[in-house]
Amino acid sequence: MISLEKIFSKAFATVDVTVNGNRPWDIQVHNPKLYNRIIAGGSIAFGEAYMDGWWDCEAVDEFMHRVLYHRLDKRLPRDIFTAFYFLNAKFKNRQTLGRAKEVAYKHYDIGNELFEKMLDSQMQYSCGYWEKANNLEEAQEAKLDLICRKLKLEKGMTLLEIGCGWGGFAKYVSQKYGVSVVGITISEQQAILARKQNEGLPIEIRVQDYRDVNEKFDRVVSIAMLEAVGYRNFREYMEVAARNLKDDGIFFIHTIGGNYDAKTTDPWIDKYIFPNGMLPSASQLSKAWQGLFVLEDWHNFGTYYDPTLMAWLKNFEESWDSIKADYDEHFYRMFRYFLCSSAASFRSRKNHLWHIVLTKPVRLGMYESVR
Repeated sequence: MISLEKIFSKAFATVDVTVNGNRPWDIQVHNPKLYNRIIAGGSIAFGEAYMDGWWDCEAVDEFMHRVLYHRLDKRLPRDIFTAFYFLNAKFKNRQTLGRAKEVAYKHYDIGNELFEKMLDSQMQYSCGYWEKANNLEEAQEAKLDLICRKLKLEKGMTLLEIGCGWGGFAKYVSQKYGVSVVGITISEQQAILARKQNEGLPIEIRVQDYRDVNEKFDRVVSIAMLEAVGYRNFREYMEVAARNLKDDGIFFIHTIGGNYDAKTTDPWIDKYIFPNGMLPSASQLSKAWQGLFVLEDWHNFGTYYDPTLMAWLKNFEESWDSIKADYDEHFYRMFRYFLCSSAASFRSRKNHLWHIVLTKPVRLGMYESVR
């Protein structure tokens, strides 16, 4: 009978990974029970085994790229927890008002200092625009500039930011374009820092669910928030944007997207990083805005998320000694696995980054696309 070790070694060999090999992307197995754990627990167990130190890899991002590009992950078994997770997502709205704040507690509220060390100076926790950029700071500045040009901002306009993070975009548009901003977040920690960063500016930061906003703005923008909405709520999300946007306004979305219709995200990501989230597909979104908006522009630059995530990884690792007193080794390995596997998902073109520009059907005139 062939051992599980040989079965897995053969499977990894098909994607040019050698178990206990000497290349940066070769997996180093420290606990021979790893294979049984994967059989019993699937992809969640594989990530948890890394967190527990059962296996290592110098270049986890490149190892995961090989796994995802060749879809080796689809050959992993699903455990009972994972099967229940998929069924639960299929029949239950996991992004209700009551559950929406779970991602804030589990991820965004884990410590502002961690994100201050890991991100750029404007604390942009989304994909940078690397077309002409040489570093993370330049890429994020270029991203902010690109979004503003796509929004066609003018002095005196009002803007609603759905998911304002730590207030970096609000500060940028207020200072550069003279725009007044209402930024909403479900994270108490984000709101505290965002308010501090934007003192004295025409910016209001609220801890509020997007579904509770009912006003009128010249522009509505959503940067890296749609991933937390859930497929059952896409239509309501679009209705909220339409309700709060003036007839001649522009609605801009910056979101990660997937190749296929989905109802869930990766089970490990759901359990440890972004609970209740999922990546939208093109068909899910276009159906959600049907009758509410006209599609003006759809820009994909998902390959830029790879260098963004690798820059965050570098900052995270270089800053670890200064913040590790608040965490532990288990957290370090969890966060490293998150950043590396995320980079691999974009490198393998499993995931994408979309800029979507929408206007109301009653808006007259032509929208000139911006790159």
